[in-house]
Amino acid sequence: MKRLLVILVVLFAVTPLFAQVYNVGERLDYRVAYKAKLIPNTEMATVVVQTTLDTVKSKPAYRVMGLGKILPAFRWFFNLEDRYDILVDTLTMRTERFESNIKEGDYTFRSHYDYDWKAMKVHTWAQSRQREPKTKTMQLTDKSMDPVSLYFNMRSIDASTLNVGEQHNLEMVLEDTIKVLKFRLLGREVKRVPKMGKFKTIRLACTLGTSEGFSFTDGSEFFIWITDDKNKFPIMLESPIRIGSIRAYISDFKGLKYPLDSKVK
Repeated sequence: MKRLLVILVVLFAVTPLFAQVYNVGERLDYRVAYKAKLIPNTEMATVVVQTTLDTVKSKPAYRVMGLGKILPAFRWFFNLEDRYDILVDTLTMRTERFESNIKEGDYTFRSHYDYDWKAMKVHTWAQSRQREPKTKTMQLTDKSMDPVSLYFNMRSIDASTLNVGEQHNLEMVLEDTIKVLKFRLLGREVKRVPKMGKFKTIRLACTLGTSEGFSFTDGSEFFIWITDDKNKFPIMLESPIRIGSIRAYISDFKGLKYPLDSKVK
């Protein structure tokens, strides 16, 4: 579940960072469902992605928070509350800091990344209850971002510049390593979302580089549907896991920057 949130908000460069859609007051709510053979589609968790105004290094900043929780009916079986935050300079549109606070059953994990864009380096710190703090400094490129920053960068895609089937690479900063996230445009389609109706979407296929312990099957594709309008927010993500599949789909939205022209009436 943790890795699903990472990809969703945990969800996402083709265009420059200044093209990203950060809008104070925007809130996107998702439901996360699990499905397997002989097991019907079962909603088990929620994810909220919300943008507010904050400060970083005494300068105005966007704070984007991603919060994932198991629904109360399933907490007896497995409790989860994962929170991810980024602070983005409102002038440069560069992410200055990433923070995570993960609580999954008896497992706890905290981390933060501090970006030094002048030196093109990122300084990471991570600690779980089971181990001592770990630090590392890694070299960045313009395509290197934490999962939450990637989520918003994917929203900046100009699909008209992409060719169907053409592969593009991004780099995901994960604690003490940088993984490759590959994606390709599959085309446009009308996608129905449970209880929300139909939307015109841009469909992408993504593959995350192998990593021990990932809930996603190593090397397998997962799919993202993004609204085909100026907001470009993900309305659905679907991924195979070791047993069955997981879907995350939009359940509510507020404070969008642009009209929702992709909604099919």
